[in-house]
Amino acid sequence: MTGGGTGGHVNPALAIANTIRACEPDAEIAFVGTSHGIENKLVPKEGYPLYHIEIRGLRRSLSLENLKTAFMVLTSVSKGKKLIKEFKPDIVIGTGGYACFPIMKAASLCGIPTALHESNAYPGVAVKLLESGVDRMFINFEECRSKLKHPDRAVCVGNPLRTKPDAISYDNARKQLGITGKYRRFLLSCGGSMGAEQVNFAMLDVMKEYSSKHPEVLHVHATGAIEYEIAKKLYEEAGLDKYPNLRLVEYIYDMPVQMAAADCVVSRAGSITLSELELGGKACILIPSPNVTENHQYKNAKVLADHDAAILIEEKDITPGRMTDAVKSILEDTDRRQTMQKNIRTLAVADACDRIYEECRKLVK
Repeated sequence: MTGGGTGGHVNPALAIANTIRACEPDAEIAFVGTSHGIENKLVPKEGYPLYHIEIRGLRRSLSLENLKTAFMVLTSVSKGKKLIKEFKPDIVIGTGGYACFPIMKAASLCGIPTALHESNAYPGVAVKLLESGVDRMFINFEECRSKLKHPDRAVCVGNPLRTKPDAISYDNARKQLGITGKYRRFLLSCGGSMGAEQVNFAMLDVMKEYSSKHPEVLHVHATGAIEYEIAKKLYEEAGLDKYPNLRLVEYIYDMPVQMAAADCVVSRAGSITLSELELGGKACILIPSPNVTENHQYKNAKVLADHDAAILIEEKDITPGRMTDAVKSILEDTDRRQTMQKNIRTLAVADACDRIYEECRKLVK
């Protein structure tokens, strides 16, 4: 297994690995990543060995660092071949990100069966570089197929998730959180684990203009670790801490339960988050991060918006009035909310891990 740099690459790889381990307990599974990625925290916790091959992503601007990166790419593939010869894998599975390039490239050059998963609607740089050499392309969005050089090798399988967002029902989640009989609607908003300044500002405005004036609406907003103190100060200065239906937190530790209980979710548009929203059947407002490669969060969100499964608002277009209107259109219009819930469920793939496992079995055979 290989894929690293961010949780969006590592967690799908772990989901696939855990499925293989559950189906074949005697399977020998190892991960390959870099020494500085989040894989170093996540992979050992699941009990898998982790090998390191050093590589890094190219910078968007012209830089001497890119020459060093080019050199690392060449040497990393040689190291990948050495690791392939030592481990003798039956298959190598990648989940994107620059960390997966060396071992995937080495495996394809050594004639080892390879499969690569792309979670976004638009293929990333590593996927573009590796696509021609892999045996199978797994895609999350059907819209991704037309962007591939070899669409005939692609199989739409959805996103492999480590947790099942639909494991707990709406009613049970609300009882667990103490919402039943206390609040009519639940608005859940967040901008990612680290935080997003513009999302925080937008949701504080919604709290001032709408949520604080509707005691029947519970509004929980997660600011993210980096932005918490700034947001908390603004929250308190506006007197929002005096409203029992408003809650400002740094991080949501029980996200599956909170999301299951929500009537409307405001979030970024990372592919894993979108898959969780799809499986949970959640009406949502998506604010794509503009600070990601090739603006792929916007492209992800656009797929949902085109299916009338989400409201898409770019950061540059955020105004207090627009955000409030979007929230009201979901929370106060039952027909609108139910239509969005129905539409987003049509995009969900509940058995992505099983599909990937079966395809990988075929490749190994």
